[in-house]
Amino acid sequence: MKEIIPMACDHAGFELKEVIKKYLAEKGFEVKDFGTNSSESVDYPDFAHQLGRVINNGEYRRGIVICGSGNGVQMTVNKYPNVRCALSWTPEIAHLGRQHNDCNVVSIPARFIPQEVALQIVDEFLNTEFEGGRHQRRVEKISQLLK
Repeated sequence: MKEIIPMACDHAGFELKEVIKKYLAEKGFEVKDFGTNSSESVDYPDFAHQLGRVINNGEYRRGIVICGSGNGVQMTVNKYPNVRCALSWTPEIAHLGRQHNDCNVVSIPARFIPQEVALQIVDEFLNTEFEGGRHQRRVEKISQLLK
């Protein structure tokens, strides 16, 4: 059974989302597309919340969000307690987000990186395992609010 990767974006991330969808299909993945479906201006939370909800509920194991800077969609999905989204400008950051932080969503800044780098980020996100060990304790503390 093919793994399904949910994706969400705003208008600034639409073109890159389409490139990544094709790339994922070539790699044997299916995509659950939460939109948007054009480059017409939209509000990123309307799409990012949908992805955050399904990752939070365990319907999908990992996902990809894209907007102009990567910040807005990342902030939105990180509102969900079971989501750990890493804003990744480089493949190395995506690698560390998985290896050290067990991120289950990657956020990509469409207006600031070339498509080739975005595809490398996707590869690192999908192919890097969580290291566990000393990082497990730290990841568990992420959702613990101080009183």
